[in-house]
Amino acid sequence: MKKTLLHILTYGLILSAALVILFFILSLGSGGSPVLLQNSSDQGGWLDIAPQVLTQHAHQPLVGLLIQILSILILSRACAWVVRLFGQPRVIGEMIAGILLGKSVLALLWPAGYDFLFPEASMPQLYFFSQIGLIFFMFIVGLELRLSSLKRSASAAVVISHASILLPFLLGVLLALGLYRQYCPPGIAFSSFALFMGIAMSITAFPVLARIIQEKQLSGTSLGSMAIACAAIDDVTAWCLLAAVLGLVKAGSMKSAVVVLIMAVIYVLFMVKVIRPLAQRVLRHATVDGKTTSSQLAFIFAIGLGSALVSEVIGIHALFGAFLAGAIMPHQLTLRINLCAKIEHLTTVVLLPIFFTYTGIRVQIGLLDNWQAWQHCAAIIAVATVGKMVGAAVAARSKGIKWRDAWALGALMNTRGLMELVVLNIGYDIGILSPQIFAMLVVMALVTTFMTGPLLALILPGLRQKQRSHPYEMQTS
Repeated sequence: MKKTLLHILTYGLILSAALVILFFILSLGSGGSPVLLQNSSDQGGWLDIAPQVLTQHAHQPLVGLLIQILSILILSRACAWVVRLFGQPRVIGEMIAGILLGKSVLALLWPAGYDFLFPEASMPQLYFFSQIGLIFFMFIVGLELRLSSLKRSASAAVVISHASILLPFLLGVLLALGLYRQYCPPGIAFSSFALFMGIAMSITAFPVLARIIQEKQLSGTSLGSMAIACAAIDDVTAWCLLAAVLGLVKAGSMKSAVVVLIMAVIYVLFMVKVIRPLAQRVLRHATVDGKTTSSQLAFIFAIGLGSALVSEVIGIHALFGAFLAGAIMPHQLTLRINLCAKIEHLTTVVLLPIFFTYTGIRVQIGLLDNWQAWQHCAAIIAVATVGKMVGAAVAARSKGIKWRDAWALGALMNTRGLMELVVLNIGYDIGILSPQIFAMLVVMALVTTFMTGPLLALILPGLRQKQRSHPYEMQTS
């Protein structure tokens, strides 16, 4: 006890001596006056100074960003928990959280709170974080695509997937005829608007669909496997279509568009023929035990970010490059699980909710302020749903699948979720979509994702009972 007390006293004396020497040196440098008191503007007592200090620090950019992220994280998790009670995927809650924090709800109910939480000056940094999150997310989506395992059902999956793209795409282009004059931004050609509307109708959310299949205990069943195969092919096809359309729109002329598409083809071939074999060699040991060194992880991130950079410079958007980089990585199960574990949690829990909130801030559902606008919104939802479900169901029936299971497959393919929001934000960023049509399409993404669970329960009423006894198997004729 005495020895401990002696150590404390010795430490106190040394610290006190150091402070006295420091104070003396600082006083010499400021002409004999205590430097910490020069030019003091403190007014009032301690209780008056504390609020001034807190207010001054609260307006720092970093403090504002941390408040935004904390608010987004808390509300998105709360909304995700609520929607899970109703059997809905987490992405629905995160999409709702974004709308609640945006101009559609918070800005109307509490303008001062919205201005404090999301001042206009903070939007660029929020956009930056949302795009970084999306780049890593699209890398994960590409990484989780395992087209080599779909050989058994490849023929049927290609037919069903492409039918579920072609019909809604054509219906979306047809719908654009009636929406173009009223909702298209000035200076945008009808071809650009119509092609983008077609793509917006054609998207299936592969990651959300995979989670729904897992939650409905359809993983490993014939229906679940077919849906995953179709969604994977749908994703690849839709992103290639989007890249082509973006190349045409951004180029501005046919000659420039041809140059962009040629560069895109060269870039894809380079990634497949050069980078993919290189990745196989560099990650050879990691594909055996699944463990990556820091150098290998840096190599993987460099490929992902570099691919995103090249595709953005070419003019087909950074997200396509990130998706392609993930798709060409070695797809051995151990390596895939290890990489997803390193990237997925931070991306899906923190960064993606920032994207949802950024989308919610941009979407203004209040712009749909008349009956005609809501009629047009309903028409968009109907076209998107009918196009996806009918296209997938008819194609599935043509491949010998019973009607009930064909409609169930169509209901699963109608899931849009996050992937639709990604595409819509791209269209909004490059000026193809006006605020009104952007709001309508966001509502469509919410509704079509929300209806997947109820539609599946309606089409397959005995699904839960069958899951308890044995896995549900798709019927063919």
